[in-house]
Amino acid sequence: MFEDSVADTAEYLRGLWPELHQVSFEVAGLPGTVSGATVNRWRVLPQENRIILYRLPIERLSKLHVNDEAHQRMLVESCVLRAVGELLGRDPWDLAPDRFRHF
Repeated sequence: MFEDSVADTAEYLRGLWPELHQVSFEVAGLPGTVSGATVNRWRVLPQENRIILYRLPIERLSKLHVNDEAHQRMLVESCVLRAVGELLGRDPWDLAPDRFRHF
């Protein structure tokens, strides 16, 4: 489910932002190093056009108010959005405004 959520969100964003066509979205278990008391959920490598999402920190260190498949997918999607926002220098929620407009 995790990899599918990353791939689906990446493809959706590529359809909106052509500059993401050359970006590689990767999934890894854990970051290679931990600095201080924080564990990175993702890493953005702009010079390599890469975004790496770390599955274990995203799944295990995030607190969901409802732990079901829909909320888990939304969690992964939000991490992809925040990582892409970091890469593009944009607010993550401005990347796909219509996706979150339900009213």
